[in-house]
Amino acid sequence: MSAGHGWADVRQLRQSSHALLLIPIVLIVVITAVDQMVPEDVHLGPLLVIAPAITASFAGPRLTGLIGFLAVAAQAYIGWHFGVLFSRNVLVQILALTVLSALIVFFCIVRERHQRQLAQVRSVAEAAQHGLLWPLPERMGPVRIACLYLAAEDEAQIGGDLYAATRITGGVRIMIGDVRGKGLSAIGEAALLLGAFREAAHRHATLPDLAATLEQSVTRYLADFEPPAEAGERFATTLLLELPDDDHITRMISCGHPPPLVLSPDSGLTIPSLHPAPPLGIAETGPDGYTIDVVSFEPGDTLLLYTDGVVEARDADGRFYPFEARAAQWNKAGPESLLHHVQRDLIAHTRGRLDDDAALVALHREPESHRRRHRHVIHSSGFSHTSTGSAP
Repeated sequence: MSAGHGWADVRQLRQSSHALLLIPIVLIVVITAVDQMVPEDVHLGPLLVIAPAITASFAGPRLTGLIGFLAVAAQAYIGWHFGVLFSRNVLVQILALTVLSALIVFFCIVRERHQRQLAQVRSVAEAAQHGLLWPLPERMGPVRIACLYLAAEDEAQIGGDLYAATRITGGVRIMIGDVRGKGLSAIGEAALLLGAFREAAHRHATLPDLAATLEQSVTRYLADFEPPAEAGERFATTLLLELPDDDHITRMISCGHPPPLVLSPDSGLTIPSLHPAPPLGIAETGPDGYTIDVVSFEPGDTLLLYTDGVVEARDADGRFYPFEARAAQWNKAGPESLLHHVQRDLIAHTRGRLDDDAALVALHREPESHRRRHRHVIHSSGFSHTSTGSAP
């Protein structure tokens, strides 16, 4: 969010709070006026406590304290109007209203302190997430990229789902994964896996070698840090992809991860049949234990990668999110628009409450004509290919 939008939201919030202040003020005026019209044995003054109680729902301690002061002043005016200001009954009512208003202001102070602490926690979690999940570039070679992360824990905004992409000679390598568990308990393993991929993706010529290296990294990590009570229960599913620049295919290895969806503007949706290996951390697997699956990835197609938090999301009646059917409806959308549709639809399905973290990555191979036009724009604007992430 930009600074301009942030200040606009603050101003709008203040204006709405000031407008809502008319409600408790009108209540104080009405209760005070009506109390002077009803019979003398009917006392409406105690109802004035409603005013600061309502104010606390939308305003801070200062405005709540101001309304509480006005309510106490109105109670005193009622007693003065009837000439009983210093009677025991009126003094007790004024004291009780003062104490109740003070308690309401105190709870407002506590609430604001908790809100500030929560905002700080969210800010730190967001910074940690950006440090852990580096934002993917919008374009790498012939591929446009869009990504989306939805955390199950709103307060943390970070979890065990992960994705990463890197440029290699003649292509792009991408990983999406899901560490068992969610929230802060899965961050350490996710960070290790991301770091291992970013380092090893450039050092290994083949995907099986890369997968074996990631398996070794996860195994060493679990040997050092896996709690004894969870021995054998910690693992990570991953999907490794390699997209050559000059060949309309994608090579992939699944380590217990669901296959991607292939969206084509002509043929709709297809799901490739993969030969998955065990998840990382389950069994030590060498390069020979991984099978490379080759899938057609033609210009104009979109690969939609996801974690199980998407397909296992449930609605209020316990029904799973129909991910494949919904994604097929947007087979002609660009990667950013596609993820926007999925996010909005998924949140509507779950009513905004996910049971598990969810991550999606959309990869769109652009037609050669679009790539040539993009390169022409880059040259005309004076930027290098490296700075934009496009293919050399």
